Amino acid sequence: MVIGLGLIGGSFARGIREAGLADEVVGCDPDSTTQRLARPLGVVDVMTGDLAEAVRGADLIMLAVPVMAMENVLQQLATLDLGQAVLTDVGSTKGAVVNAVERAFGRIPALFVPGHPIAGSERSGVEAARGDLFKRHKVILTPLEQTSSQAIAMVTQLWQALDADVESMAVADHDEVLAATSHLPHLLAFSLVDTLAARSENLEIFRYAAGGFRDFTRIAGSDPVMWRDVFLANRDAVLRSLDAFTKDLSRLRAAVEERDANTLLGVFTRAKAAREHFSTILARRAYMESMQTTSINFIASPGGRVQGRARVPGDKSISHRSIMLGSLADGVTEVEGFLEGEDSLATLQAFRDMGVVIEGPHHGRVTIHGVGLNGLKAPPGPLYLGNSGTSMRLLSGLLAAQMFDTTLTGDASLSRRPMGRVAKPLREMGARIETANEGRPPLRITGDSKLMGMDYVMPMASAQVKSCLLLAGLYAAGRTSVTEPAPTRDHTERMLRGFGYPVKVEGSTVTVEPGHRLTACKIDVPADISSAAFFMVAASIAEGSDLLLEHVGINPTRIGVINILRAMGGDLEVLNEREVGGEPVADIRVRYAPLKGIEIPLDQVPLAIDEFPVLFVAAACAQGRTVLRGAEELRVKESDRIQVMADGLQALGIRAEPTPDGIVIDGGTIHGGRVDSHGDHRIAMSFSVASLRATGDVHIADCANVATSFPDFIGLAQSVGIQVRTEEHA
Repeated sequence: MVIGLGLIGGSFARGIREAGLADEVVGCDPDSTTQRLARPLGVVDVMTGDLAEAVRGADLIMLAVPVMAMENVLQQLATLDLGQAVLTDVGSTKGAVVNAVERAFGRIPALFVPGHPIAGSERSGVEAARGDLFKRHKVILTPLEQTSSQAIAMVTQLWQALDADVESMAVADHDEVLAATSHLPHLLAFSLVDTLAARSENLEIFRYAAGGFRDFTRIAGSDPVMWRDVFLANRDAVLRSLDAFTKDLSRLRAAVEERDANTLLGVFTRAKAAREHFSTILARRAYMESMQTTSINFIASPGGRVQGRARVPGDKSISHRSIMLGSLADGVTEVEGFLEGEDSLATLQAFRDMGVVIEGPHHGRVTIHGVGLNGLKAPPGPLYLGNSGTSMRLLSGLLAAQMFDTTLTGDASLSRRPMGRVAKPLREMGARIETANEGRPPLRITGDSKLMGMDYVMPMASAQVKSCLLLAGLYAAGRTSVTEPAPTRDHTERMLRGFGYPVKVEGSTVTVEPGHRLTACKIDVPADISSAAFFMVAASIAEGSDLLLEHVGINPTRIGVINILRAMGGDLEVLNEREVGGEPVADIRVRYAPLKGIEIPLDQVPLAIDEFPVLFVAAACAQGRTVLRGAEELRVKESDRIQVMADGLQALGIRAEPTPDGIVIDGGTIHGGRVDSHGDHRIAMSFSVASLRATGDVHIADCANVATSFPDFIGLAQSVGIQVRTEEHA
């Protein structure tokens, strides 16, 4: 039964009734109009104004009355025999409701489950009730230590049956978060409309109000009595949010008065970016309403040939580093060709959170107002880096020497990846870093550490580890040298030089010393060879293909994919070689050629570590056997790329045997079938390419993360002849 048939209570009752989740839905409300309308509107089966009659025999009692009226209803309920009915509520402040329950019952009943649906409308009353109001909206449950697990399960299942996304959190956390994300915006909207309405020119103000004003003030049309109760019930948390906002508003006023353009630009760029990327920033703790989670699958059809010209997105590694070094430089750095994928944007957002003013990205253009090597500020909270291992590993080196504490977090995939390989040498330099179990994120870095330079011999080749230590070395006392067992990408060394910072390279050892500065410059990011690799393989395996890939970065530490495909018999021609911003660039023409299996040379492994998933597809299309060894690092990428690719190839009829440090693939006929990318963007794109030689459709699950490195992969693939499309599931 439901007590209180306003918008929320009425929608809950109507949704339960329409879904057939209860034999009988009983409503209780003292308002005579509500009593008259509830049954004809289909909201309830039975309507009454008598609370004792309403709760008799109930399995669940939903409290949907205003927060300040809650105590009176609870005191009445405490005198009644509720049997084994589960008690729950929809109040938007949980601390006040929990306290009211305890006062009424003398304790917290085990069958009480506090809850709050993050849904609503400026309309109110039983006539506004909708059975689908909670679809794809968050419902936050705040169970207490003594709350029955069976009661929690029952309430959770009911909300899920209404297509709501149910999450749990502590009572205090809920009230703080909602004070900031819901209560404060309502307070500001009410206040702004009231202020403007009181001005003498109010008619003209409202006559010419644009869409932004209407959007922001829409919520001022909400129920005034309900919101009065909310602000009083959640008084302390609202005051804390209001004080913080008032402080920031005063700072903004001063910036306008003093014509401080940089402060204004900083606030506006940070706000715009945060608003645009809320779904990413809050992916793991999404309290806002209308946060929709969509599963994206690919369907790739066989046939076709790859032809034409294409320019793939900018190099992800260089995009990351352009933001990092541009932020630490003196002056304004302008970047062209920036990769607007989620990984690169995570790095950009992290530096915005540390006080750097960054304009864009807009069509690949980014302007960074550098703060100097010692100008970063403490972020307001943990830095969320999504799926980007590059961001986390490189930032750990930079942040180890800052004066403030930081915590680096990421999504579920990144949280499984090893960070001990950077934490261990950083600790040897004097950094204070804590990790979760087995050296995994989150990383908690304590500031004000005195770093000492050191000579570090890397146990395994890793450009990320090397770059992390070189960046830490910019702040360390004395010289920092890193010796690698095999060549890895040298973008950090090249870009440091581009910013005017001296770097010494002798054989396999790279050395930096402190005491120098970074000077702003212009950066033109070349097309990413890792992204181009999918199209190199596509053109190599599909008969009749002839494709020109434009402006591709051909850094010597990254061209393993070209060398390996050529060794397999591929027809790749490097044209128009040139240097842009210290990075070698060329156009690459790829034509179909029959491939043969090879033993991949060990010296090429670190030069193609990110390209192996699609090279495994080339091996599946080659005549004979291809053997890879010395690539154990593939097991700790976004997925275990050796095992996941082996499983997928086997599902498509190819013999693929994983080994501890590689794989053995026998070329053959690729059949249609279903494969799982395990959320790994490179796996998803690789099996899309495999469809060119398949005998039937290839269905690829869990492809949403393709946006992390290649935002328009589907569009570009279709434009050159690969028949792949998306399929979304809510």
